[in-house]
Amino acid sequence: MKKTLIASALIAAAGFAQAQSATYGVDPTHTFVTFEAQHFGTSTLRGRFDRKEGTVQFDRAGKTGKAEITIDITSVSTGVGPLDGHLKSKDFFDAATNPSAKFVGDKFSFNGDKVSEVAGTLTMMGKTLPVTLKASNFNCYQNPMLKREVCGGDFETTIARSQWGIVYGLPGIPDNIRLLIQIEAVKQ
Repeated sequence: MKKTLIASALIAAAGFAQAQSATYGVDPTHTFVTFEAQHFGTSTLRGRFDRKEGTVQFDRAGKTGKAEITIDITSVSTGVGPLDGHLKSKDFFDAATNPSAKFVGDKFSFNGDKVSEVAGTLTMMGKTLPVTLKASNFNCYQNPMLKREVCGGDFETTIARSQWGIVYGLPGIPDNIRLLIQIEAVKQ
């Protein structure tokens, strides 16, 4: 369930743009992979993965790119220690056996020169499945402090956690998990 969110974060990174092919490094201080799940139909449980890394190769003119983002599953954080421990257990992510998830996005869609969608695969819990992230925002700018181009945006998707074998708590904890990825990557 949380790993799906990670996948969304990986796809978002894939959308970074530049006029020519270039490589961008994911900025972990400006990149957030969060998830939302309904909790027994009462409230929305939210969490995040604090550690992530990756690169994006992007060619705005050619409308192509590739993103590879790795998420540290052991860094899951809901703000509630016992819940974080349960999410890391075999009931959910089995972080001892599967400490990371990886998104590889290689199909970029555009609206003009802005990335509108990134499709690829999310590998989590030993399974690789297709995932598509849709952009609600995308932009590139010259960072005044770094003196380099930074590209990023807000991406989201909804995944069915059971596809990766995460079935604990169904149906009280729904199968569909919303993944939200806010990402920025710095031109290398």
